[in-house]
Amino acid sequence: MKPIVWLASFPKCGNTWARLLLANLASEEPRGINTIGTGDGIASSRPRFDDTCLIASGLLTHEECDAMRPALYRHLAEGAGRRAAARESADDPLGVWQWIKTHDAWTCTTAGEPLMGGGAIAHAAVLIVRDPRDVVASLANHNGQTLEEAATMMADPDSAFAGRSDRQPLQLRQRLLGWSGYYRSWIEQDEVPVHVLRYEDLQAGAAGALGAVLAGLGISVDPARLERAALWSAFETVQAQEAESGFKEAPVKLGTGRFFRSGRSGGWREELSDALRATIERDHGEMMRRFGYLPEGRR
Repeated sequence: MKPIVWLASFPKCGNTWARLLLANLASEEPRGINTIGTGDGIASSRPRFDDTCLIASGLLTHEECDAMRPALYRHLAEGAGRRAAARESADDPLGVWQWIKTHDAWTCTTAGEPLMGGGAIAHAAVLIVRDPRDVVASLANHNGQTLEEAATMMADPDSAFAGRSDRQPLQLRQRLLGWSGYYRSWIEQDEVPVHVLRYEDLQAGAAGALGAVLAGLGISVDPARLERAALWSAFETVQAQEAESGFKEAPVKLGTGRFFRSGRSGGWREELSDALRATIERDHGEMMRRFGYLPEGRR
């Protein structure tokens, strides 16, 4: 078996950047944004579900798809383990595990089984978190929403990506549970160890922040390689790549036409009204304090 490390985040919290950093860390030359495992690189890949389960997911309800997903991830772990054993790739310390992106909250199927397959197939999760006051503007751009609409979605415990039933989305449904609900679901489950990676810490020093998380996972990496990966993954470089060749994972419609919008931390100070800021802090104050985005005494 080749266990999975889930790269878990609420949408627009830095998952793509983290994946690019890991790809560049494992590479001897710069990797582009369109070479980091699009499609099958995400847990909610519909084509992989269809090809592996030998059934068209479009014929199933969301709940029926969810019921099959734990078995799918067990199959991925077992199959990757057989392929790895046949290959002799011990030189790559990141290659010990499968690194798979997910926007799914930690939930259970109607049968009570963990959607992500549980601790038997996962080594750990890297939980990527970002200040929700910055997430709201990025999410609004991503979804073509107003800031207020995005904030409402982030506070909705029933929120989901690809959750429509009147058409077939490109991915399987991903239950989000809202920004606070998402992170609570992961940090309060006890099946898979969780290592928190804050977007703001990546911005302050990507090499150090990534190195610390990898050390927590038991991986020691040459600091020079970490610095090189950070340089190759710089936000300005990523924006230039998108401008030149687009980004395959971007939605068809974006508010500004850019997936990599600004990447700033603290941009909410200029983008949000006082009323909307207060609403977000009211909706998510408990989790914001837990991750250091609000002082402990602030309500």
